[in-house]
Amino acid sequence: MPSPKVLAPQPGIGAVLFDAYGTLFDVHSVALLAEQMAPGQGQALSLLWRDKQIEYTRLVTTSKKGPRGDSVYLPFWELTCASLRYACKRLGLDLDQGQQERLMNQYRHLSTYPENREVLQALKSRGLRTGILSNGDPAMLAVAVKSAGLDDLLDHVISVDAVRTYKTDPKAYALGEQATGMPAAQIAFVSSNAWDALAATWYGYATVWVNRQGMPFEELGTQPLYSGPSLHAVLQALPPA
Repeated sequence: MPSPKVLAPQPGIGAVLFDAYGTLFDVHSVALLAEQMAPGQGQALSLLWRDKQIEYTRLVTTSKKGPRGDSVYLPFWELTCASLRYACKRLGLDLDQGQQERLMNQYRHLSTYPENREVLQALKSRGLRTGILSNGDPAMLAVAVKSAGLDDLLDHVISVDAVRTYKTDPKAYALGEQATGMPAAQIAFVSSNAWDALAATWYGYATVWVNRQGMPFEELGTQPLYSGPSLHAVLQALPPA
């Protein structure tokens, strides 16, 4: 695993925004239920489901349709349903509608990472505003946050649904500035998705990449300001109160 990249604490940060899926909520916690339904295929289903979900967000964000070039947009919940159907077909899994609905319900209540609450409490104690900036639609996020018991620790729950596009569209990242009233340079953006951390860095956020799997970062000439193997990297990246 690469050594965590933690530099001198970054001053002037007034807010910390987190990606939701993969960063606060474990998207692969659905694999256990999937394995019960399709023995030997649960992990494969979880991985393909997630990959196709992200692919669909990029597809609709970059596509136009019709003679007027209208933007294509479907809510994240619909893309998640569609990507599950695709993954089942791709893997040849004959899951009936009831089984797929159970998996989707599990997606509403994903497991959270054990350090979430501790880190959020520490940030709040430092006087920092906290929030989520996510591809998830408002209803999905509301259920996930409540199920995780994090509602009392988040000042903002921001969905890209407000601008009908997905990360990495700059309009999606701009929502963080609009919600907090702060420029991107004064906002730490935290994601475990390397592509998300890279795009947020390009946008202007002070980024923290949570590299839980010890993966290499994207090879496009830009690095996040900080990285570490868990959300604790956020606390290392920001000066204490």
